[in-house]
Parts: sequence; C-alpha cells; structure tokens
Amino acid sequence: MIEHTLEQPKTTTPRTKGAQNTRSIRGVNYTKEGFELIARIIFLICAIVAIVAVLSITLYMILRGTPALAEVGIKELLFETLWQPTAATPSYGIAFIILNSIVGTFFAILLGVPIGILTAVFITEVANKKVAAVVQPAVELLAAIPSVIYGLLGLMILNPLMYKLEKAVFADSQTHQFTGGSNLLSAVVVLAIMILPTVINISVSSIRAVPAHLKSASLALGATHIQTIFKVMIPAAKSGIMTSVVLGIGRALGEAMAINMVAGGSVNLPLPFNSVRFLTTQLVSEMSYAEGTHRKVLFTVGLVLFIFIMVINLILARVERKGAVENE
Repeated sequence: MIEHTLEQPKTTTPRTKGAQNTRSIRGVNYTKEGFELIARIIFLICAIVAIVAVLSITLYMILRGTPALAEVGIKELLFETLWQPTAATPSYGIAFIILNSIVGTFFAILLGVPIGILTAVFITEVANKKVAAVVQPAVELLAAIPSVIYGLLGLMILNPLMYKLEKAVFADSQTHQFTGGSNLLSAVVVLAIMILPTVINISVSSIRAVPAHLKSASLALGATHIQTIFKVMIPAAKSGIMTSVVLGIGRALGEAMAINMVAGGSVNLPLPFNSVRFLTTQLVSEMSYAEGTHRKVLFTVGLVLFIFIMVINLILARVERKGAVENE
C-alpha cells in the first residue's frame, strides 16, 4: 500500500508537465499568429494609403490641369512660345518653358553624372580608407543642404562669375541683352551640383555590391586596376548607376527654389546666356497672384511636370527590373 502511494506521483507528474508545455506552446503559437495578422493588416493599410495617395494626386492633377487645354487649346498652349498671361490679349504658350526644363536638365545630367560616377569610383576603388572616410560624409552632407542655400550661393558667387564671362563673350555685341549672370548656364551648374549626392551615393553602393570574384578574376587575367574598374566593375554595376542617373533627372526636373534664384525667370529660347524659366519656377513665380484662365494654365504646367516625373519613374522601374533579371 505504501509502495503504491509512493509510485503514484511518478506517473502523474510527467503528464501534468507535458500538458502544461503543450498549452504553453499553443499559447505562444496563438500569440505569434495574432502578431502576424496584425502586422499584415498594418502593411495592407500602408499599401492602400500609398496607392490612394498616388491615385488621388494623379486624379487631382488631371481634373485641374485639363480644363485649360480645352479653353486655350493644345496647340497654343504646348507649341506656342509667347507667354503674356496678363496682356490685353493673353498668350499662354509654354513651349519655351518646356524646352528650358528639358535642355537644362539634360546638360545638368551631362555635366553632373560623369563627375558623380568618377567620384564614386574614387571612393570605392582608388582612395584609401582614411580619405574615403572623409570624402563620403562630405558628399552625404551635400544632400542635407537645403536647395535655397544652393540658390543663395549661386546668386552670390556663381552669377557674378557668369556675368564676367557673359561680358567677355558679348563684349562687342550690340543686340545681346545682358542678364547679370542669371541665365541658363548658371542654372545648369547649380543643378549639376545638386544631383551629385544622389548619383554618388547610389553609384558607391552599386560598385561595392559587385561580387569580389569578378575583380579578382580580371586582375588574375592580367588587367590593370584601371582597366578592371572601367571594363568590369562599372559594367557590372550599371543597373544601380542607371538608377542613380534616373533619380538625378527626377531631382533636376523637380527643383524650383534654387533655379528661381539663379536662372533669371524670363521666358526665352534655351540658350546658354539667356535668362530662362523652368516648369517648376513658372509655378513658383506666378501661382500666388494668378486667377481665372491664367491659374488654370498654371495647373496645366503642373500637369506637364507631373507627367515628366511619372515617365521618369516608369523608366526607373523598368531599369530596376532589367537589372534584377540580369543579376539572376
């Protein structure tokens, strides 16, 4: 009888612990499932908010930007060059404004992208660790500088230099209208400097992501370091570099404040020493006092800029997909 009472706890205790362990595991599983469900719901809400925001902005721009196309006419609005919205007989041609944005952005990319890529190569492949540790934070600091500071520096430093160049070039001209240095060339230089952080940072990340065995194989085959950089490293990182270029284009197209301060603000043919106006500066300059048809046309200018930015984003998405396929 005593043996039976002593043996009984040995058979019941393990069962009790096993049941408790099972219940605790189930409780943990239920808790994890609950957290997973909550996380999925939060992610879904964030995705819906992002999609709704994009669709809302797109719909709003279309609704506010298209009435002027019917009222003024697509031909006069997009293909005429005379902009006189407050004249007795108003003219709303924005062809020169569109051309200024395209030409200014193109030459800013032409100037800034090679400098950015070569700087990225210097940071990743040429400079020693101490120098790279100084240069890269300095480049990142450029991205933190407000655009109005770029505009202020351009106004105080760059424009006087451009004015001296302008006077030297057109010293004997009787027809040139001097701009005081506020011209397309100044805008291009400022935009080129402003896109450098984007191009450099993304290019640095792309070059560093190139597999090390590609570089080792190139060097083992007898290629020099410079040959390896330009024949192996940069081609292998071209997807990321193209992404930086496209993002730089988007940054240049969307810049307003700095360009408004250094470009002059006149609607002219996009020539280097002409005072010019971009799509963004058009909105900044006139939206505060525009009314009626004038205001409707400014929304159309915003719609044109929005379409440009959307096209750039679609190109970026295609470049990223192509790069992902090539990496696979």
